Amino acid sequence: MTEKLVIVESPSKAKTINSYLGKDYQVLSSVGHIRDLATSGPGGLGLDVNNNFKPDYQISKGKTKVVNELKKAAKNREVLIATDPDREGEAIAWHIADVLNLDINQKNRIVFTEITKPAILEAIDKPREIDMD
Repeated sequence: MTEKLVIVESPSKAKTINSYLGKDYQVLSSVGHIRDLATSGPGGLGLDVNNNFKPDYQISKGKTKVVNELKKAAKNREVLIATDPDREGEAIAWHIADVLNLDINQKNRIVFTEITKPAILEAIDKPREIDMD
């Protein structure tokens, strides 16, 4: 079994990045967003209005299999989240970290702006925390 798990958004990126990283890594894809606010509850808002508007997130329709695969792959491994370097990618990274019970204060987020071997290797060497802002 490989030592580290890298999670990206796109399956095609996963294939390319996996070829750059070698046997010590497994690269999997979240295939975009994995969860969203629930549509249940008062007014279908996905927020608990009686509990300080606490959000109620649910696994998105059709994503249960992907989430289960990510959970299984993440067991007893270091996980690096490499979703897109934008606000949406940061949100997806947080959702992944939350579902996988990762510590968001750990440096488990990597970012890059091009899919080249040097850019990927540099990102691997410079992990950071998920940007909660």
